[in-house]
Amino acid sequence: MKYISILRGINVGGHKKILMADLKNLYAQLGFTNVISYIQSGNVVFDSNITDVNQIITSIEKAITTRYGFDVPVIIRTHAEIKNACDNTPFGEIDLKADGSKYFLTLISDLPTKENIEILMNYVNQPERLQIEGKNIYIFYPNGAGRTKLTNGLIENKLKVKATSRNWKTVVKLIELSKG
Repeated sequence: MKYISILRGINVGGHKKILMADLKNLYAQLGFTNVISYIQSGNVVFDSNITDVNQIITSIEKAITTRYGFDVPVIIRTHAEIKNACDNTPFGEIDLKADGSKYFLTLISDLPTKENIEILMNYVNQPERLQIEGKNIYIFYPNGAGRTKLTNGLIENKLKVKATSRNWKTVVKLIELSKG
């Protein structure tokens, strides 16, 4: 099965540094094959015969903690799940070629409760847009993601889940890299 793992918070601001070549080697040592990394923010495409996603997540998180001495949340989706998320964007009117760097897919570890979703929605400030579909959150930051208070940390805090985000251009590239 083809998987895409998204690591939260590595190589950001000089913290939790992991070289992608080292990360690829770590995945290979865990028995994963056809390992491809994309950019320095912890996007890894790989194949595995293991079908229990939680088992894969646990093995990657433990291996990173053992090797690097810090914890890194890992979220995994299959190629089909990421492609489906991309194909079913609720904000179809956004020009993704022009604004793909302002449109994000946030992947969350678990389904949030209705109550927690309502709490989070209080932090969405116009003209920002946010919509939750299952374990995917679609966010449009027309003024740029660097100016928002709607961060992964806030999302995790309010929804009580792990979360990590990638801009639309990265999501499209991960779909391309995980084909076949």
